[in-house]
This record gives sequence, C-alpha cells and structure tokens, in this order.
Amino acid sequence: MKTSRFKTSLQFLPVPFARPFAALDAARAADYTLLLLSPTIEVTPAGDTLLRMLQAQGLPTAIAAIPPTITEDLDAKARPAVLKSLLSFIQYFDPAQRRVFDLSAPADSLNTLRALAEGCPGEVKWRAGRPWVVGESVEREESGVLKVTGVIRGGRLSPDRLVHIPNHGDYLVSKIMSAPLPRTKHARPGGMDVEAEPVLLAERVPSSADSLVSTNVADDMANEQTWPTEEEMAGALQGTGDGEVSDAKRGTTPKRIKRIPKGMTEYQASWIVDESEDEDQDEERDGEGGPIDEDEEMVLDDALDMESERKSVVAFQELDMEEEQKQLTSWRKRSQEEQDAQEFPDEIDTPQDIPARTRFARFRGLRSLRTSPWDPYENLPSEYARIFEFEDFKRTERDLWRELEDSGIAPGTRVTIFIEGVPQEASVPSESPFVLYGLLKHEHKKTVLHFTVQRNTECEGSVRSKDPLILCYGPRRLRVNPVYSQHTRGGGKGANNVHKFERFLWHGTTTVASVYAPIAFGKQPCMLLRETTNPQTPELVAMGTFMNPDTTRIIAKRIILTGHPFKVHKKTATVRYMFFNPDDIQYFKPIQLFTKHGRTGHIRESLGTHGYFKAHFDGPVNQMDTVCMSLYKRVYPRWSENWATLGASSGRGDEMEE
Repeated sequence: MKTSRFKTSLQFLPVPFARPFAALDAARAADYTLLLLSPTIEVTPAGDTLLRMLQAQGLPTAIAAIPPTITEDLDAKARPAVLKSLLSFIQYFDPAQRRVFDLSAPADSLNTLRALAEGCPGEVKWRAGRPWVVGESVEREESGVLKVTGVIRGGRLSPDRLVHIPNHGDYLVSKIMSAPLPRTKHARPGGMDVEAEPVLLAERVPSSADSLVSTNVADDMANEQTWPTEEEMAGALQGTGDGEVSDAKRGTTPKRIKRIPKGMTEYQASWIVDESEDEDQDEERDGEGGPIDEDEEMVLDDALDMESERKSVVAFQELDMEEEQKQLTSWRKRSQEEQDAQEFPDEIDTPQDIPARTRFARFRGLRSLRTSPWDPYENLPSEYARIFEFEDFKRTERDLWRELEDSGIAPGTRVTIFIEGVPQEASVPSESPFVLYGLLKHEHKKTVLHFTVQRNTECEGSVRSKDPLILCYGPRRLRVNPVYSQHTRGGGKGANNVHKFERFLWHGTTTVASVYAPIAFGKQPCMLLRETTNPQTPELVAMGTFMNPDTTRIIAKRIILTGHPFKVHKKTATVRYMFFNPDDIQYFKPIQLFTKHGRTGHIRESLGTHGYFKAHFDGPVNQMDTVCMSLYKRVYPRWSENWATLGASSGRGDEMEE
C-alpha cells in the first residue's frame, strides 16, 4: 500500500479471525500491530489469551482502534465512554497506549495512518540484530530451490548461515541476489518503467558455511567401562616375558552368573541367548558340552521374570467400562496429588514388598544439597552423547555478535534468496505470512536449554514435570517434556551446581524449565502452551525468558523416607516404619537423619527383624516429631521434536543428524 501523502509504503499482514498461531507469526515479523477492538462485543477468553501470548512473545508497537461501525450499532453519546473503557482494557497489556482511534471518524483514520507512516516503531529486544525477510513473492523451481523475494529487516543476512522457516525447519542458502523495484525513467505521466538487472550479492562458501548437522554421533564405545587401558595391557604383556598372556589356572576365574526367569529349569535356561554375547562367538562354539558350563552359575531373577511377562503382552485389549471409569477417576486425582505435594513435599512411603535398597538403588544421600560433591559427567543418558557443549558460552556469544557486524548484506536491501531442499508444502500459500528468519552461528545444534518461567495466573489444573507442552521461543516451536527445578535467587549455581527437582509447576514462583532444544543466543522470551481439543485454542501455561545452555546443571529429585519415633530417651530414639528389614538399615546407615523440628542424627544399630533401629540425635527428641531421611537422584528431560500448526508439515526435523 502506497501513501503518496506521507511518501511511504506500508505492507499489511492480515490475520484471520480465531487463528492465534497466525497472529503470533505475523506479530513476530511486524513493526506495528494494529489491534481492532469491538465496541459492542466483550473480549472472549480466547482473545484475552491471545493478548497474553502476544505480550509474552514480545509485542511490537501497538495501535488500538475500533473498526468503522454503523451509527445505529453504537450511540454517539456512548462512544466516548466506550473508548475510555477500551483504553483502560488495552493499557493492562500495553501501558504505553494513550488513546483508542475510531476508524469511523475521518480525523482518527488519518491520525492512524499518520502514526503508521511517520511514527518510529519501538524495538523488540529479542529481534535486535537478527535478520528476517517477509516474503513478497515465493516461487519454487523444479530443482527444489525456493526463491523468496523481500526486504531484509533487523540485522545483516549472510548466505553462510542457515535460515529457519516456521513449521518446516532449517535450510541452507545457496546465494542471494538483488531484486530492485522497477523505477520510472521519466517523471512525467506516461513514463516508461525500467527494470534493473539482478546482481549476485553473496554466495555460500562451503568451507565457512554452517552445516545441517544438529546432533553428534553417539559413540557407544566412549561410555563408562572397566576395560583395561593401553598402559595396563602393555604392563601385563611385559610381565609375561613372551608377549602373550598365559591362560589362567582352572578354578581361579570367577564364575559367570547367568540370570534366568523364575520357574525355569537349568536345561531350559541353557537355550537362552545372552544379548551381550557376540554372534561370532556363538559360531565358534563346538556344541559338545553339557547344558551348563562349569564356570557358569544359574541364579533365579524375579526382575527378569517380570520383564519376560511384560514382553509377552503385546496385543491391545480394550478396557471395560468399570476399569475405564477407575482410570478416569485416578487421572482426576491429580489435583489432590498436587495438594499433597504442597503439604508433604517429596515424602513417600517405603514399600514393604520390595527391599528399599533395591527400590532406591539409583538414589544417593547428600549431607548438603548445595555443597556436597557431585560429578556432572557420571552415568549420563544416551541423549547426552548427541548434544553439544560450550567451553565458554558467554565468550562464544560475544565473538559471534562481533563477527555478525562485518559479514552479510545490510538491512533495507531488497533481495531474492535461493534456499535449497525446501519441501513443496512450504511454497503453498497459507493463513500465516511467509517469513524467513536468519539463524546465528551454532543455532541449529542441539543442547540442554534452561528457561526461567512463571506460571500463568489464569491457567487452571496441575502442570506436572514431563507433561507434553509446546515451547515457543524465538522463531521456533517445539514439542517438549520439560523438567522443572528450583531457581536460585540471582541465578547462582552454588558449589556443585545442584538444584532441586520440582514435581509440579507452582503458581507464584519462578521455576527453571529444562529441555533438549536448538541453541539460542540472547535474552529470548519463551512461553509454554498446552494443546486442547481445539488446535486453535491452546492454553497458555507459563511465560518466561531464556537463561543459559548449561549441560552441567544437575537436577536432583529428592525423596524423603519418614519414620515414627516409637520410644524416646533424651537424645536417643527407637524409630520404626522407615524400613522393614535389617539389611536395608545396614545399607542406608551412613546417611544422615533429620527431624521436622530441626534435629540431626545418625543410625546407631538395627533392632530385631522388622525394621526397627536405634538413632542418636544432637538434641532431645520429641515423640510427636517425625524422623526423615533425604535421598537424591538426577533426572533428565525427554528428547524434543519440531511442532507444526495444523495443516503444515514439520519438514526437516532430526533426519539431518550425523
């Protein structure tokens, strides 16, 4: 749209009604947001949620107005009161608003156009220095190259960096050519339009360009293992003298323990192939021996029996109405579980049918959550072999912004960008505007990201850790299962960088959400959405800001075993109901005890065979007190995936991993 009076051009991105994701996509690329408010219909809950989402994402300079209406719909005397009420409403989301324009009045229409044409739009912080292009024309060649024509906005765009297309993924840029507008050769009417020839502005250099590799190759041989090192092997060979390791004497090697399911005979167990054995070793067996090796011992394993039974049930069985109702009632008890977690945080009952040392084998005791040593690289899951880690994230970010100032094409240039490997669906017109976002260096690689979030006050129901949500940050949307942990005031890490795991996302507190996601630079806003039955009415769960990509942050899940002081004599107490057999007491004896009234102590000795033990504390113990023991286990988030709006293909996901 050309406005000859103000000597400028305006590009409008219309958004369909009741399409929140299309509105979010348009607001991310816009300099102004024109909010049209109804003078007669109250804002619906969906509209209120959309305004909160725009506020959480980063709202560009907003201009509030009411569309042209018929005089009979709104009385002229009531119009000033309606405008005042709408101004009070919109100032809750944007306090900078000073008036609401009435587009049915010619003067207000002219003032609205003047504000768009001559005003200076405010800067959205997370977009500062980042390039993006609003596609004026999108064409796809037969070779699969997508040509996008538009004006570069924000920062400098380099063909060596990747670009992100919402709902489709990240792609390579082959080259960037100029696309100047046709200009008139003579100023008088009837002058001839002259089209300038496009010029090659920049081309990708393979040696310095970013690749589409988003994750590392997991090397299973790099895991923790007890295999002897090369130095140990060399020392062993030198000790033998002849360069070969001699065979061990018969009976000196330990027997190999083979676990078999409960109820299976030794002959039947001999036919079970161990998964750790190599196929080549199986072929070399002579097959003459008996059913059991002399160096092999059969041990009944209840856990293996349970696992074999679990594997045997593979067919889907539809539940009857009674069982379905029972599970529905259990699902609805989540609110009660959240209330119990607030009243008795982290407290659980010790199981009586399973030994505590088996049930809590992965837990450990810590004298202090903030200062006790904890190696951040021990017993890591397989996902950690696929992610990237920064040696110094702040220094990398500083060098990256300095490099971006000198490379690429300056903003304000009208160009045609040639993108490789884009699917056919990306060139099909949709309800969302086509916007191309330039990524910074390394922003395609995945790592562990941490976000500080606060729960939306209007969000009802419980939000548990690892519940499926939609994470929106920058131009990306991911399907994640975040893990929540406590946020230390000031962002401190403590001596060991250990932070307590949160089972629920609470109201009124700042929490850290951790996910596997592509790297981000700068203080980018984020929001967590929850899908509903209607894909176009998501629920806003939380909003916040990107914190850091710290792979050494330890999220420790705490459980508290509680016991009752059965008999008390000054500083000594006989405790029951914490354990139910003497072996568990001996196993957990080194861990410190504490009470809810502030006493600390240790287990002295076991009493009897029913799990009673004697404990000594640093002060007199009250019989109405509760004896507790804290155990900790490190937890990790689940792997994330790209998320696309309904009707859009997610395009390139993790298939470019190498």
